[in-house]
Amino acid sequence: MVKKLTAEILGSLLLGASVVGSGLMVTILTQDIAVQLFINTITTVFMLFLIITLFSPISGAHFNPLVTLVELVYRRISIEKAFLYILAQLIGTSTGVIIANVMFNRPAVQMSTYSRTGNYLLIAEVVATAGLIMSILLLRHQNRSSMVAVIVPAWIGAAYIFTSSTSFANPAITLARTLSESFTGISLKSVPLFIAAQFAGAVIGVALTILLTAGKKEEDVRA
Repeated sequence: MVKKLTAEILGSLLLGASVVGSGLMVTILTQDIAVQLFINTITTVFMLFLIITLFSPISGAHFNPLVTLVELVYRRISIEKAFLYILAQLIGTSTGVIIANVMFNRPAVQMSTYSRTGNYLLIAEVVATAGLIMSILLLRHQNRSSMVAVIVPAWIGAAYIFTSSTSFANPAITLARTLSESFTGISLKSVPLFIAAQFAGAVIGVALTILLTAGKKEEDVRA
């Protein structure tokens, strides 16, 4: 269990550090918003591929409380283990953001004032999270879990660009981003509705998976 929790902490830490660290770096390199978003996106995509590939055999590479909770719903993980996983994810992402701040000579904790409000942003988070959860569950249902390291970064990368919220889709990283005053940050007051939208998206993702996979065994038998 120690190895699993270490993997979840380390993977979450690297995710938090890459999201915020790249956000801090791009503001030094350029003021072009499109370039900033692209660099932030590609950094996150690369890091997701790396941490999922490296840590999936150890912990399952959740790095997201919603993924852990969905696994709990499907009874693939115990309540005790789910609690420890989520705690590890929260510790990891927050530590990663703090490290990113320090690497760029910022205060270790710098509370974000970046307000993210508006129904359009919440709808975007629902879409981003629903797609993420559906992608993971469909791959598992299709016995193609080995593709998660490719499909999840691909979805997040696409959702960074096509959703107005830039696809947080993760309560742990959402909370961690409150600790950095950068364009990747989010004010604490914006967090509750963001996380509520993410939970709604997760429920929709599960529902879509059930709809898409319902009756598959019967169809296979008839074929």
